[in-house]
Amino acid sequence: MGIKNLYQLIKDNCPDAVKEGEIKNHFGRKVAIDASMSLYSFLIAVRSDGQQLMSDTGETTSHLMGLFYRTLRIVDNGIKPLYVFDGAPPKLKSGELAKRFQRKSEAQESHEEMKEIGTAEDVEKFSRRTVRVTREHNAEAQRLLKLMGVPYLIAPTEAEAQCAVLARAGKVYAAASEDMDTLTFNSPVLLRKLTFSEQRKEPIQELSLDKVLEGLEMEYEQFIDLCILLGCDYVDPIKGIGPKVALNLIREHKTLEGVVAHIEKTEKFTIPEDWPYKEARLLFLEPDVRGAEDPECDFKWDNPDVEGLVKFLVEEKGFSEDRVRSAAQRLQKNLKSSQQSRLEGFFKVKEKTDEEKQALKRKNEEKLEERKKKQKIEAKAKKEAKAKPKMNS
Repeated sequence: MGIKNLYQLIKDNCPDAVKEGEIKNHFGRKVAIDASMSLYSFLIAVRSDGQQLMSDTGETTSHLMGLFYRTLRIVDNGIKPLYVFDGAPPKLKSGELAKRFQRKSEAQESHEEMKEIGTAEDVEKFSRRTVRVTREHNAEAQRLLKLMGVPYLIAPTEAEAQCAVLARAGKVYAAASEDMDTLTFNSPVLLRKLTFSEQRKEPIQELSLDKVLEGLEMEYEQFIDLCILLGCDYVDPIKGIGPKVALNLIREHKTLEGVVAHIEKTEKFTIPEDWPYKEARLLFLEPDVRGAEDPECDFKWDNPDVEGLVKFLVEEKGFSEDRVRSAAQRLQKNLKSSQQSRLEGFFKVKEKTDEEKQALKRKNEEKLEERKKKQKIEAKAKKEAKAKPKMNS
């Protein structure tokens, strides 16, 4: 799920934090990609006549088709991808996962029913809702990446959190995922739509965490509290609190403790009985990840194993041999030519000093005061304009 309504809230309140551009703008960059999210999107999007692609033996191949050709597109544009897979989910996420399983079970039942009585559109809609990434999908994807010479690693828990660690350490330029909670895990840069199909003509979205914090006028810890209040995978949302209310509550009361105390006092909203927001906050602040210095985080790109790819994709999965061999040649050529790195790749993200953090806090507080004064002046002018007698024409 990620963080509910976070992208729109950022667009509305800090548009400078979002840049849109072509994929080629990221030439020479290394990017850590949320593999589990990508595989899920491939299983949904890579289809023929509304159905997942299948081999002659009836095995699903949508995830492999998507991973192979979308990775090829990324490499063609001079980007060096590293894929990161989810490990075991944190205990707090079990509630959200149970709900997802329940929704998929219900969708499966509806899918079977629609096969009998529904239209083709109904069948396809419910079919997509039953999609889930299995261990087999992950294992096959990892086998394919190894044959392609593209590195991958398996995170202890959340892939987005591991991608964020690598980006923060300067091992990659950005984390790439559709999940907005990648920013909540403190990734300095988030890329969205990187693994989308070229035919969709979607621009790549680049979000800067520093500019998000500046635009929202808050520190990173407050941003985490805002994301929890908006609704995340770890805790239920508070009914009646939308993005605008959540932002105002955090700005006014500074922390979730302050927000909870305010809600309990006013009784305007009802906090869920089991709402472990402190534990959720800790999962964002201190996720279970491999440190950037861990030997498993030392990755490299190799030449593709062309014959291995042909055996796996052509002989076992029924892909076109000509297309696979042609793609493997492009992969070999472009991985060599993309050895050139951008200057930014030689620098780590520098943490702000306490003095810099205090200066930023003062700057944000001054901006907030200026905004309040401006709103008061505008409200007064509006009131006075309404009070003026209207002249008869």
